[in-house]
Amino acid sequence: MTALRVSFAACLTGIAALGATTPTFNKDVLPVLQKNCQECHRAGEIAPMSLLTYAEARPWAKGIKAAVASRKMPPWFADDGYAHFANDKRLSEADIATLTAWADGGAPEGSPKDKPAPRKFESGWNIKPDMIIEMPKDFHVKAAGTINYQNILVKANFPEDTWVVAAEVRPGNPAVVHHIRLDVRSPGSHWMENAVPGEAYEADDDVMGRNAEGENLLGKYNPGLGAQEFNMDGAAKFIPKGSDVVFNIHYTAIGKEATDRSRVGLVFAKTPPATRYFTANVPLASNMVIPPGDTNAEVVSETTVTTDNVKLVYVQPHMHLRGKDYELRLIYPTGEVQTVFKGKWDFNWQQGFDFARPIAVPKGTRLIGISHFDNSLNNPFNPDAEAEVRWGPQNWDEMSAAFVGVLFPVGTRPLDVFRRSGVSLLKPEPGKAGPTLAAVELAGRK
Repeated sequence: MTALRVSFAACLTGIAALGATTPTFNKDVLPVLQKNCQECHRAGEIAPMSLLTYAEARPWAKGIKAAVASRKMPPWFADDGYAHFANDKRLSEADIATLTAWADGGAPEGSPKDKPAPRKFESGWNIKPDMIIEMPKDFHVKAAGTINYQNILVKANFPEDTWVVAAEVRPGNPAVVHHIRLDVRSPGSHWMENAVPGEAYEADDDVMGRNAEGENLLGKYNPGLGAQEFNMDGAAKFIPKGSDVVFNIHYTAIGKEATDRSRVGLVFAKTPPATRYFTANVPLASNMVIPPGDTNAEVVSETTVTTDNVKLVYVQPHMHLRGKDYELRLIYPTGEVQTVFKGKWDFNWQQGFDFARPIAVPKGTRLIGISHFDNSLNNPFNPDAEAEVRWGPQNWDEMSAAFVGVLFPVGTRPLDVFRRSGVSLLKPEPGKAGPTLAAVELAGRK
């Protein structure tokens, strides 16, 4: 991809050399915004301003130039030296040059006849859902204090086995919703079996019980994540007949009372697939330790693939306010080591990354997650630089984990695909950052 791009300076030089007129909004800029920006930059979405029309975009011309020239926008945190991604949001150098020249040339509107047809969006969605499931009543968010994770069972009663090719989880009130995960509760499950539908239960409530059947994550919401698609290689996610769903929501107090009623939209597969798409919360380092004042604490986690015919198609790192960067390595049974993802971490924009091509992970392959954290006063987002930080659900705690999307044959049991291994089984060592790569390498020499 990089080889196909010309340099930013060359683009600008080319425009000048050709004696080209200043780009106009209708002919040159609007197509770029439609393709790359309007999904977020429109009413009701996460971006702070709409860029659907000239009247909306014109006041932001200089800001657009600054954001795209610095590559702050569109946000993209993956290092392209390790893998290519189907959902790569970066602008080409030519598009950056166009937006820059437009701003520098006074941001003209141009002729109305050059304007492309408006991009069509489904009202309230980035997908066209076949089914919408909404919390049956508002959750009331208190003005201040800690709010433990809330779990809300919603009766869906799927009348038949259902395959889902896309899902979009949308908060009713983004100001108070930190994140949402939507899990499938299969029929006959003892998990939340005594829960009253629509009522909220905290994570440690007796009614919750344990999800002994294993997770079946249908969709997620994080700032910047957007809708998720599961149809790579004709795959889909599975919902058994008679299932319900559970909204697991992390709310954050904002200084005034508020309410939320979140929902999810689903797109169904037209025919049952031969391949299942499954999202697993692995690898994770629940035994992590981050010492106080450490500017680059390393934490490593590990999980092992325990069945055949598994392909890796997606990764979404997860950390909190001290997170700096994340790397995912594969150690194959042959001993070969491959880094498939490396990128910066931004707590306020938690992206997921779809690999351009599935990556085969044979049985016995170890997935190694490597996180770095800044627990010093240099980190302006650090809640407490004097604290030794451990795994925990709140923003002032930390996590070192990933959500990975994998494909496997429909007949494979999800519980048979991964097992925690290696450094993730070690006991935490107070005062010492870790587990670390040194522990992984030590284990490999034994």
